[in-house]
Amino acid sequence: MTASIIEHFSTLKEPRIERKKLHALTDIMVLVIGGIISGAAGWEAIEEFGPEKLDWLRQFIP
Repeated sequence: MTASIIEHFSTLKEPRIERKKLHALTDIMVLVIGGIISGAAGWEAIEEFGPEKLDWLRQFIP
């Protein structure tokens, strides 16, 4: 059985305060995993990865 990244992490509990959320937790997880797999070596590199690969990331998350 295989599951998408979103399905796999869909059971994670949301630790953030509702009014502080700017992005869905699953969106953040996809961004972080994609960035790490692509060689991002820290939060700044992951932050840069998002806009650079936005079209590609939209294949997985809206």
